[in-house]
Amino acid sequence: MSDTYIIEVSSEAAGIVVRDKSGFRFFAATHRFNPMDGRLFKNARDAERAATRCLAGRLNLEQEPAAV
Repeated sequence: MSDTYIIEVSSEAAGIVVRDKSGFRFFAATHRFNPMDGRLFKNARDAERAATRCLAGRLNLEQEPAAV
């Protein structure tokens, strides 16, 4: 299993996620995804889903599942 993934949404680079002890940490590629920068996710797929919602303007970080 890889330790780093590139996250793209609608052919736009959103950022990367890097595995650490607690899950996958997101690093934004552009200012559009800054609300997610530094956020920890359980897996790369959760980060991708959040990036899709972020781009659509529907991201609510208080309701996002965080890594445990």
